[in-house]
Amino acid sequence: MKFLFDSDTWQEIYGSIRKNKIRTVITIIGVLWGIFLLVVLLGAARGMENGFKKIFGDFATNSVFVWTQRTDTPFKGFQKGRRFNLNMNDIEALESEYDDKIKFLAPRNQTSNLLVHDFKSGSFQVSGDYPVLDRIQKKKLVYGRFINQNDILLTSKVTVISEDMYKQLFDKDEMPIGEYIKINSINYKVVGVYGASNGIDLDGDTAYIPFTTFRKVYNTADNIDWMVITANKNVDIKQMESDIKLTLKSLHKVHPEDNRAFGSFNLGTEFAKFTDFLTGMQFLTWFVGIATLIAGVFAIGNILLITVKERTKEIGIRRALGATPKSIRQQIILESVFLTTVAGMLGIVFGGLILFIIDAAFGQGDDAALINPTVNIPIIIIAFTTLIVLGTLIGLIPAHMATIVKPIEALREE
Repeated sequence: MKFLFDSDTWQEIYGSIRKNKIRTVITIIGVLWGIFLLVVLLGAARGMENGFKKIFGDFATNSVFVWTQRTDTPFKGFQKGRRFNLNMNDIEALESEYDDKIKFLAPRNQTSNLLVHDFKSGSFQVSGDYPVLDRIQKKKLVYGRFINQNDILLTSKVTVISEDMYKQLFDKDEMPIGEYIKINSINYKVVGVYGASNGIDLDGDTAYIPFTTFRKVYNTADNIDWMVITANKNVDIKQMESDIKLTLKSLHKVHPEDNRAFGSFNLGTEFAKFTDFLTGMQFLTWFVGIATLIAGVFAIGNILLITVKERTKEIGIRRALGATPKSIRQQIILESVFLTTVAGMLGIVFGGLILFIIDAAFGQGDDAALINPTVNIPIIIIAFTTLIVLGTLIGLIPAHMATIVKPIEALREE
């Protein structure tokens, strides 16, 4: 290791670099560009991933939504075009048949109504729900709480409203919790206010009331408008969607091949598309980044080979004066490692700077496209270490070429 601290070695490396300034700069840029590109692409991919996560927010992504439509095929005496409703018996049947696969199941009823508080009013969506909805799509409560099981059992006239609804119906700084608003001319006690979602929000501004209360007030009996089903982890949500629809067809005497009787939206499938896209992006990023790194390292090898060729006479003189092949080999390898290290450090610094600029330009605000585009420190260390190892290995080629030069032939070189 003495040669690392030998001033003569570093003076020779400095002299070599100084004599070939343009060539050295081009070499450094080649390697710098490789690790710079890797850092920026990985950071951008991470920012895109964070953006997708924000879109899906706190929603249980392994979910499917199911509702009824008109039948498209006659079956068991029923004509084409028949309309029918989902009901609570369907919920019980699905919970029983898919007990080991279903994590959450939420029947839902919705309508639109005028909401009134004092002299302020507005038309909003009203939804009858169970407390489990808050576990499927977590509400960011500003005040109070969400619907609970007691509200369901007691058929309580309570409601949870959005922050925008609160601003429209209440005076500024007025505490809404415990106050009453009228929905369909019936008083409901406000027990919670939730903030806007940063991700998927299927409901928008909605007043949530207990499912049992909705059923009683709007006389829906056991009918439901639609349901949300969240599967357990590792359950194939696409297959589960197909199985659930087949079960519902059997319960409602719908032809097994009628593809229009039930409508559905599979959030799990859509989420999987985003996940696959991100995986592809990361693979492409690593491929392009590493390929560029290798190309840059090979450029260093080529430059050093040319340098060795130009310094043939100098190497011959050094050999004639007693320099060992080992010392010459070490100097060439050290020069390769030095250039690689400098280029790598500059690439990481410039890459970090670009990611900072990207974050400032595209990572702020509610509509941010790339959120917190960063690269994990361990990945940076691995990439930098790989670069140094490649620089060392590529330096072995010109180092070997330098050591096989015979002193007499080198001194004759013009």
